[in-house]
Amino acid sequence: MSKKCIVLGITGGIAAYKAADLCSKLTQKSYDVHVIMTKSAQELITARTFLTLSKNPVMTSLWDEPDWQPGHVALAERAELLVIAPCTANFIGKFTHGIADDALTSYALTHSGKVLLAPAMNPKMWNNVAVQANIEILKERGIEFIGPAPGHVACGSDGLGRMSEPAEILEKLNSLNA
Repeated sequence: MSKKCIVLGITGGIAAYKAADLCSKLTQKSYDVHVIMTKSAQELITARTFLTLSKNPVMTSLWDEPDWQPGHVALAERAELLVIAPCTANFIGKFTHGIADDALTSYALTHSGKVLLAPAMNPKMWNNVAVQANIEILKERGIEFIGPAPGHVACGSDGLGRMSEPAEILEKLNSLNA
């Protein structure tokens, strides 16, 4: 039985550290995990962490491809699931409006399988009318969400904004994959 291919997108939220645990859990559950990181995510956690946990190369740029075929397009041909964790307001806005200006947003627009977003941001950002409008558009398009959870966030605020825990994300992915 072949492993299910999943793309784990990591954006520049401080919850990026939780993505390492999620990557590890996915690999332990026999997913073939391919990580794509934004430049902002790389300011918070290293690509080497995900190379080690996923046992696959980590895509950080559209411009580092050794082969003629664009890596994000080739990956989209075989990946069944895309999960973005943490998913920032920036990514939500770009994904909603079809902006492809880095490896992750370019990949997301080529992905035709199921998508799960795990938002993580300041509670005021989460409640912003523009962010909420973008979320509604994505939900209408069939994009799944998990979270955010209530609690204390890194900037010191309290409210909805914490990324769901990796175990919860894994459970949701398993239900999408059934």
